[in-house]
Amino acid sequence: MYKNREPWKELDLYKGKYFSGDWPTLPELFNITADRFPNRRCFSTYGPDLFFTYKEAHSKIILVSNYLKKIGVKKGDKVAVTGKNSPEWSIAYLSIMFAGATVVPLDYQLHSNEITALLDFSDASILFVDEEKYDDIGTLNSNLNLISLAPGKTNYILDIKDPGDIEGSMPGEGDLAAILFTSGTTGNQKGVMLTQSNFVSDCFLAQGHMALSEKDVFYALLPLHHSYSMLAVFIEAISVGAEIVFAKKLVVTQILKDLKIGKVTMFLAIPMLFNKMLKALMNGIKEKGIVIYGLIRFLMFISGVIKKATGINPGKKMFKGLLAKLSLDTNRICICGGGPLPTSTFKMFNQLGIDFVQGYGLTETSPIIALNPVEHYKEASVGAVTPGTEMKILDPDEDGSGEILVKGPMVMQGYYNNKEATDEIFTDDGWLKTGDVGYLDDENFLYLTGRKKSLIVTEGGKNVFPEEIEDHFQLFDEIEQVLVRGFVLDDKMKTEGIEALIFPNHEFQKKQFEKINLDYNKENIKLEFDKVIEQVNRELLPYKRISRVKILDEAMEMTTTKKIKRFKVLAD
Repeated sequence: MYKNREPWKELDLYKGKYFSGDWPTLPELFNITADRFPNRRCFSTYGPDLFFTYKEAHSKIILVSNYLKKIGVKKGDKVAVTGKNSPEWSIAYLSIMFAGATVVPLDYQLHSNEITALLDFSDASILFVDEEKYDDIGTLNSNLNLISLAPGKTNYILDIKDPGDIEGSMPGEGDLAAILFTSGTTGNQKGVMLTQSNFVSDCFLAQGHMALSEKDVFYALLPLHHSYSMLAVFIEAISVGAEIVFAKKLVVTQILKDLKIGKVTMFLAIPMLFNKMLKALMNGIKEKGIVIYGLIRFLMFISGVIKKATGINPGKKMFKGLLAKLSLDTNRICICGGGPLPTSTFKMFNQLGIDFVQGYGLTETSPIIALNPVEHYKEASVGAVTPGTEMKILDPDEDGSGEILVKGPMVMQGYYNNKEATDEIFTDDGWLKTGDVGYLDDENFLYLTGRKKSLIVTEGGKNVFPEEIEDHFQLFDEIEQVLVRGFVLDDKMKTEGIEALIFPNHEFQKKQFEKINLDYNKENIKLEFDKVIEQVNRELLPYKRISRVKILDEAMEMTTTKKIKRFKVLAD
């Protein structure tokens, strides 16, 4: 039986001096780290270069928080921040909390009118904003107090003059730290209310399954307004005094450059990106010939067996040159979250010598509630339930699957100004209903089978989760997007067939068609995808097989974390 670490016990060293509650607040946690590691790098970005040590970041955060208090911000007020990942974004986020206020992090890809609507809803009258939306939002709402996150505006965050110490109240561990708006893959956005202790408890309890240190370098690739990146990159790094390198954009060439220059050790991303990186590497090996490819795959297999059986990781040295091509030669751990991952991707990264794991959580749970331990990972699982988290399966079926319910210190207070939705997501005895379906094994590892709301009921009365089928398409380069859904076979009997909506990767397909002298037209595209469907169906149980396919002319709308907005497609 796997035994987790207990890193939260180290906080006892600072209790009484830095904090007095069960958990420090985020400002108190940053104070601890800045005192422990004042000269270690905290926030870094390349091109143009901008670096802050923990001491320098702390000084700037105190200055900006004093400025906020000077212009009237007080404990409990709401202050919003929207923009691309950067040191400026991070300083804004923390300075809001140091001023005693609640942060409202907003998706910078939203339209300006959507941002102003969320500002109104959250009662925020101050906004830290990137230069590109500064003027537009200012025009839409002239009553907003805007502070720029980028040079070029008169009120640039790093140009704010020191107003001196201003009195104010710091937040307590039970106070509202942030209102996070869900990404909206399944419907209207809701404001998730997370307390200071929600964040900090989740941060340390997750470390029960993963050792971190001040020597780590985290890569902030996914938007920090998203709970996954906010907790697993931003807050985790701060908790141990690690460096955060901020990505410029979600483009593979730029990512590889950042990983190499920054000497990143902790790389967190989404399945789509890891799939692309692995596919590019394997295609490069294939080009060297079938013998070389076969030899590499054989060595990978041996490496994986040794690592799984003994804990020794020979792949790190065996494949150092290959990992360097992915800029992962300095990497210590890769973590995948934000969506389902093919087991083959998980397995192959570990075979190459990367400690590659995946986790699971919701914005409503701060978000991490399951994480694969590096020393005892299971490829088909989204991880062992984190310490301090209670989890149970509601009304399990014959396979043990049912809706996943959760309790613990990381569970949200509720939805902001939405009692109806809050009451709906909690059971009468206080369990959070995740809306996901899965089962637990005898070691308390969680396995997901799908989302309750997207359930398909087949003609034979079988329950099918689209996500299970969609996983089988992830490694087909000719597919840019896929969504599986039910269609009505018999309205009276409420039975459904299964169809796949596919948006092609036109660039890749055109090249493939050229190689075999095939005209690139709708008829031939359809024939090729019929072959893909046939291949996928061979891997599926009969009642899960796809009976209809639709080739889309336009891409389906996606969230910032590259999930298809399923509710919009299903509404069509």
